[in-house]
Amino acid sequence: MSGSTDGTTDDERLRRWRLVLGGGDAEGTGRALTGIDAAMDRALAELYGRERRADGKGGDRSGGLGGSAPSVARWLGDIRTYFPSSVVQVMQRDAIDRLGLATLLLEPEMLEAVEADVHLVGTLLSLNKAMPETTRETARAVVRKVVDDLEKRLATRTRATLTGALDRSARISRPRHRDIDWDRTIRANLKNYLPQYRTVVPDRLIGHGRASQGVRKEVVLCIDQSGSMAASVVYASVFGAVLASMRSIATRLVVFDTAVVDLTDRLDDPVDVLFGTRLGGGTDINRALAHCQARIGRPADTVVVLISDLYEGGIRDEMLKRVAAMKASGVQFVALLALSDEGAPAYDRDHAAALAALGVPAFACTPDLFPEIMAAALEKRPLPIPTA
Repeated sequence: MSGSTDGTTDDERLRRWRLVLGGGDAEGTGRALTGIDAAMDRALAELYGRERRADGKGGDRSGGLGGSAPSVARWLGDIRTYFPSSVVQVMQRDAIDRLGLATLLLEPEMLEAVEADVHLVGTLLSLNKAMPETTRETARAVVRKVVDDLEKRLATRTRATLTGALDRSARISRPRHRDIDWDRTIRANLKNYLPQYRTVVPDRLIGHGRASQGVRKEVVLCIDQSGSMAASVVYASVFGAVLASMRSIATRLVVFDTAVVDLTDRLDDPVDVLFGTRLGGGTDINRALAHCQARIGRPADTVVVLISDLYEGGIRDEMLKRVAAMKASGVQFVALLALSDEGAPAYDRDHAAALAALGVPAFACTPDLFPEIMAAALEKRPLPIPTA
């Protein structure tokens, strides 16, 4: 059998095309599938297969899973057998979105069969109010697993990055002798090296300042809980819990749609925070910012992070005036269009431009970049905004 330049045989190429094209009348490969390949093809066809209309022409895409829990449970088991975890998560998401299977997640046996990820958590949170008690504990266990995995991935780096930022922001130029940062002082004064004495004469001392066990900075996370922001809500809740665990940062977490809910008292457990949200509904950013603004005690030491797609259902001009007032008082204001790995969602470009004119650029932020964004805000230096 001949092969291609990448070492793939013609038979293997036909096999792959057959799996991609799905075996329709016109797919043209002439390749029959057997064994595991046939099972994979069935699993794909049940989700992405094309039904035929009575006139023999291709109809709209629709799946063959039906609405029965047993058939979906079998299908979930099949895709976990034949596909890697990352592909399973995409297929689950497509099944929920394309085939309207969200309500089946209200059954405990369904939740036990799915591959848990951030998107599944978002779906569960959107179903929270409709969830029967028999499902709630299973749902919490699924959410707990995702949250614990995220904390393991994000917490250590976040704490290290922000602790460094807090230490740097506390350095002073006239330290006491025991508070001198000798390493930085020497490096800052190398120009004053005297070869004949083989020493550096420092004309500028750099110190850490006396370590404080009290709160040095305040962070307010203001999170839009409209339906498009589901993944951002999950990540923000995890980061809120991490920040709240740092004694030198006082953290407040507020979620909003047309109403405002302060979840600060739940920050010791991000799962409680998530189940305190209510995904969907309208948006009143101005009202949420008013709540946050009223609770800022030390503006110069406060960072406000607004996470929203900026579709404002409240009073636009008041929202912008509120942001300008907070900045004028010394607050560091950060506007994130999303906090997720998915890039920026659809967002209100006019509002984003208005915020940029106030010196508050709005941009999407990945979870991995978020610690750097927060460190820059705490140190009052330019934000490391990702390029488009």
